[in-house]
This record gives sequence, C-alpha cells and structure tokens, in this order.
Amino acid sequence: MARSWDDPEADEYLASLIPNAEFVRLPGFDSMPWVGDSEAVIAEIQRFLNARRMPLASDTVLATLMFTDVVRSTETAARLGDRKWRELLSEHDMLARALVGRYRGNEQDHAGDGFLFTFDGPARAIRCACAVSDALTQLGIEIRVALHTGECESVDGKLRGIALHAGARVLEIAKPGEVFVSSTVRDLVAGSGFSFKDAGHRTLRGVPGRWRIFSLERSQRDSD
Repeated sequence: MARSWDDPEADEYLASLIPNAEFVRLPGFDSMPWVGDSEAVIAEIQRFLNARRMPLASDTVLATLMFTDVVRSTETAARLGDRKWRELLSEHDMLARALVGRYRGNEQDHAGDGFLFTFDGPARAIRCACAVSDALTQLGIEIRVALHTGECESVDGKLRGIALHAGARVLEIAKPGEVFVSSTVRDLVAGSGFSFKDAGHRTLRGVPGRWRIFSLERSQRDSD
C-alpha cells in the first residue's frame, strides 16, 4: 500500500476500515497538519468531536437528603457585623461538615448559610441532624433541618430530580430548632425508636400533590 500522505485514496480506504471514522478532503497541497492551513484541520477535528460528544453519565440513586438553613441569619449578621459573622459562619461550616463526616454523610451542595447533605439511610441522617442542631446551638446558631428520602438522578456526581425539590420545600416550612421529615422518612425508620409529631398535610411550593409532614420529637438518644 502506498504511504498515506502520498495517496488520498489510501487514506479514504483506511478510514473505511475504522469504526466511526470520517474521511474529509481539504483543499491545498500540504500533507502535514502542523504546517500550511492548520486552522482548517483543527476546525474539522473540533467539528468531528463535537458531533460525537457523549451524553453526561447519569444514574438513579436512592438517597436520604438533609437540608439545613440558619435561622434569622440576616438579623444575626447585622447584629454581629460582617467580620464576626464571617467567623461565626466559618465555625458553623466546619462543625457541620465534621459531624456529617462522623455520621458518614456526604456534602452535595453549600450556598450561603445552607447545606445539602446525603446519607445512605434515614436513621443515620436523623441522628446527624440532631447532633448538628445541638452543636450549633452551643455556638449560638439556630438552624432548621428537613429530611426526605427519594430517588434522585445522579449526573456527573450532582443530584437532580423532584426529591430534591420536595426536600427543599419541606425546609421552607420547618420551624426554627426543629427537624421536619417527610412521611417517607417516618415510614422508613418505623421501629427504630424515633418519635414524631404529625405536622399535617402540606402543599409544597411547586411540588405536585399534598404531602404529610412530621416533626421529630427530640430525645437524648437521637444524637447518640
């Protein structure tokens, strides 16, 4: 067979033997891509790669979602001043992350003074929520917490789906210093020794249907 750069027909034949290969004739006489009209070569390579870009890898996972939010953060920041508030918020972040790591949770998102953590089981998430709330109270920070378990779509390590929206909306109605959970969480931990108070059926903003919500009745063992 003739040398490839001397015989375009040989190039075309070679391309026909390679799966998904594409043979493109470009004008000119230069046989090496790094000399002459290299921009045309680069443009064709980019077009080829973009046309065959693989979709993002996705998977469906069942996760317990733990949302946290600092209560009256704006008022506290105004009272303390920017520097002291940043210092207090830094302590809040470090303490929350340390306790979540202790309970084998994973940080999914952090925005301002709120967190989204995930756990592989609701019981551990409940105990972690209590531990974080108690520890932050000692710092002078009051938080609200919401827990929901549901299927999420994991796309390149980031979670998506209605379960996240539902959990975030439960957080909106959670009371300061309390842990609110969906009926899914309550049902999954039945028999684990947790006690809940019925908070009624609620409409969650932007989420279809009415949801039965519960507040955790705290005891010492919840954070053990």
